[in-house]
Amino acid sequence: MKKQYMSLLSLAAAAALCVPMIAQETSTSTSGTKSPVINERRENQQQRIGEGVENGSLTAGEASRLEHKEANLNKEVHNMKSDGNFTAAERAKVRRQENALSKNIYNQKHDAQVQNLHPKSEVGQRQLNQQKRIGEGIENGSLNAREAGRLEHHEAGLNKEVAVMRQNNGGKLTNGERHLVNHQQNRTSRAIYRQKHDAQHR
Repeated sequence: MKKQYMSLLSLAAAAALCVPMIAQETSTSTSGTKSPVINERRENQQQRIGEGVENGSLTAGEASRLEHKEANLNKEVHNMKSDGNFTAAERAKVRRQENALSKNIYNQKHDAQVQNLHPKSEVGQRQLNQQKRIGEGIENGSLNAREAGRLEHHEAGLNKEVAVMRQNNGGKLTNGERHLVNHQQNRTSRAIYRQKHDAQHR
């Protein structure tokens, strides 16, 4: 009986020693700046946006707004981690924001606004091609959220400008307008190339 009692005491002592170690490990896992789950979520959401840009379910304007929100969230996370610690409260806040953004991506990809996937004009074909290039850059990480947001903002502005031109000319572009749009598309094309091949990436 004495041996059994001593054995139970030994087990109790060992368990008491383990408690601080477990607590320390738990504390370590929620401190510091590592956030693999959040990072994986961010990558997944960028993939979804890139796919939407490529397949036409996201217009340039929709993608621009989504990427603007992504870029702001990325900046916020960076600021949270700048003190060398990423607290449980901060992680929970980021998860809530990611959830809201995820729903927004779904809604934008499944609404009535879509790209024209069968353009008949050269201008329309270039618009579609440049959207595919941007979508690929978002998916493969060569474009970060801020870069993609800026590019899509320019694309959306040009698309709106073209739509107004067509509306004022019975659905067509004049030779002068086509020349102007072609010049702007050339500039956007060069910007896409530069942004995809610079040192910034996701």
